[in-house]
Amino acid sequence: MSSAESIQTAEPVAPVADRRPIERSHHGDVVLDPYEWLREKSNPDVIAHLETENRYTEAMTQHLAGLRDDLFNDYKTRTLETDLSVPTWQTHTSGVTYWYYTRTIEGKEYPIWCRVPATDRDQVPDLALDSPVDGEQVLLDGNVEAEGKQFFSLGALETSPDGQLLMWATDNAGDERYDVFLRDLATGQTTALQRGVAGNVTWANDKVLLYSRVDEAWRPFQVWRHTLGTDVADDQLVFQEDDERFWTWVSVSRDRSWIVLHVGSKLTGEAWLVPAEAPDAAPRVVSPRTEGLDYDVEVSAERIWVTHNRVHADFEVAVVDLDQADLAAGAAGPLAPVDAWRPVLTPEHGTRFTDVDAYASHVVIEGRRDGLPAIWLAPSDAPADAAPLVFDEPVHEVSAQAEADWDTDRIRVDFTSMVTPPQVREVRFATGEQRVLKQTPVLDHPEHGPYRSGDYVQERVWASAVDGTRIPLSIVRHRDTPVDGTAPLVLYGYGSYEISVPARFSIQRLSLLDHGIIYAIAHIRGGGEMGRAWYEQGKLLQKVNTFTDFVAAGRWLVAEGYTSPDRMGAVGGSAGGLLMGAVANIAPDLFCAIHAAVPFVDALTTILDPDLPLTVTEWEEWGDPLHSAEVYAYMKTYTPYENIGRVAYPAILATTGLNDTRVYYVEPAKWVARLRAEAALDPARPVLMRTEMVAGHAGVTGRYEKWREAAFEMAWLIDRVTLAARR
Repeated sequence: MSSAESIQTAEPVAPVADRRPIERSHHGDVVLDPYEWLREKSNPDVIAHLETENRYTEAMTQHLAGLRDDLFNDYKTRTLETDLSVPTWQTHTSGVTYWYYTRTIEGKEYPIWCRVPATDRDQVPDLALDSPVDGEQVLLDGNVEAEGKQFFSLGALETSPDGQLLMWATDNAGDERYDVFLRDLATGQTTALQRGVAGNVTWANDKVLLYSRVDEAWRPFQVWRHTLGTDVADDQLVFQEDDERFWTWVSVSRDRSWIVLHVGSKLTGEAWLVPAEAPDAAPRVVSPRTEGLDYDVEVSAERIWVTHNRVHADFEVAVVDLDQADLAAGAAGPLAPVDAWRPVLTPEHGTRFTDVDAYASHVVIEGRRDGLPAIWLAPSDAPADAAPLVFDEPVHEVSAQAEADWDTDRIRVDFTSMVTPPQVREVRFATGEQRVLKQTPVLDHPEHGPYRSGDYVQERVWASAVDGTRIPLSIVRHRDTPVDGTAPLVLYGYGSYEISVPARFSIQRLSLLDHGIIYAIAHIRGGGEMGRAWYEQGKLLQKVNTFTDFVAAGRWLVAEGYTSPDRMGAVGGSAGGLLMGAVANIAPDLFCAIHAAVPFVDALTTILDPDLPLTVTEWEEWGDPLHSAEVYAYMKTYTPYENIGRVAYPAILATTGLNDTRVYYVEPAKWVARLRAEAALDPARPVLMRTEMVAGHAGVTGRYEKWREAAFEMAWLIDRVTLAARR
């Protein structure tokens, strides 16, 4: 890979957004916002401004074109482009069994979903990489479906229980509104069903589909029922949730006996059941909602498994046997009130239970233990005997795949670490032994040779927050990279919604590591890495802990010789983009570069407006500044857009999508405009913004497009964090 040249001196002039003040008044505080007018997406001036920003960013990064190409070729060279997923076994209600799998073809952007008849589960078929096998049936070719479209994202893909029909849902704009289609797999006849629904669509039985609709705030609030062969105008409403804090989604139990209606806010959960054989029956609540009681259910045969926080903040697992006489009588009361919950698994210190998958003979429990993801297996009739699966790497990521067959005798787990490429492992219930079915290949690099995990070092270390709390960090570097303060480093963070950042392998990251750049993840408060308390200490009126934890992690890395401020970059997206903006204000001298992806940097303005998508559902995460003067004042102290100082900032790259419904493009647009107008920017550290004009929160969709996007962002980071060493 060629190294990037120094920033050119003859630079284009940065765009200057018009100041058109709009007044905001709450709790006696009057604010004139000069850039709020950029929210008018239909205004030609707004689109023109975004396009000008794109041209400026392209001009300011044109010296990186060669590096971008090198990075793209790195990703391509190391990836087995024509490949297969590990086939999964599924027996249909018709008695027919198939192996299901996806193909990727060199030069093609999207996967191809296929199946082939199966006879022996212990004999995974030996499929050819570059040609179909006898009996192979293409269910859906993503490349055909995406033809002529600038954006293609799949929200659902599922065969009917009898295996004769295929349902799928696609988003062609990036706004997460999906169109639903149905295909007869015998004839190939395809029918368009619904338009503009949520991506949550599933089969109740062979003749009935269930799907969610969103309200004007993009909140999934209704579940509808469609009977095949009827007009979609005659679809029936199954359930509606009117409390704007709650989302609603639908699933079907693994044994296909129950339709499960899940209802949840950030703090409170509720579930309703409908017999799958009678989908038009009235839903029955499992246990009526109680404010602050967060529960979810897994239904299996005549038993309900409940994961809940009624007793333990880190959740316990309980079980309720369904009363068959009560079901037969058609009673209308709760199916499993809380006083009927029988505890079967209580978390030890440092353990957090998150999910249960129930099968005929065993249950699979997922959660976290000592800050790392964990999986436990237990016999269904002896769940207290749950035993954890053992993994031999100190830093890793693991999750259980959902098996389609309820009476399976095995599961598969996805395993990876920062040095081990993704593996699919098979685990037998009877023994708990793990067998690797496939490890994602990493092909030889023409300059760096074959991939050898021993060439890299991964670590779990601990920094100290300002209040003394120990913050875990996951670090990976090439073994030849020195820890003497001279190495460039990229520090990633998120810290919201109780989401745990996975310490996983990345082919793209090798392009950083092989050029002496260290990569670190700060598992800061607001995430879920260390249990529910870890989350609660980084939200609402304690949100600032998230930002100060990240700063403390960065300072620890400098103090321990991993890097220095003129060689350290920071990366975060969405709520992690809020983190980036806050950190830039709190410690502008700690980083030389910050990449803020789809950044939530105008948090106060957004959370004040209940008419914007998702705002009301977010009040339990950030607080309600519309009705609380205390929350308003607190959020105003950290929202990045309103706390820009007259100081020098790191170089900043903000990236966004015009059709993003989660974090509007306007947030980074306003932030960038204000940084240029009010900060004391160093011309050698410019502020850039790039908008994908046909994309949403997750960016572009095709894999080569994603590699190009990643190469653009990584080239910018490499250029910035290695600049000090090149001077």
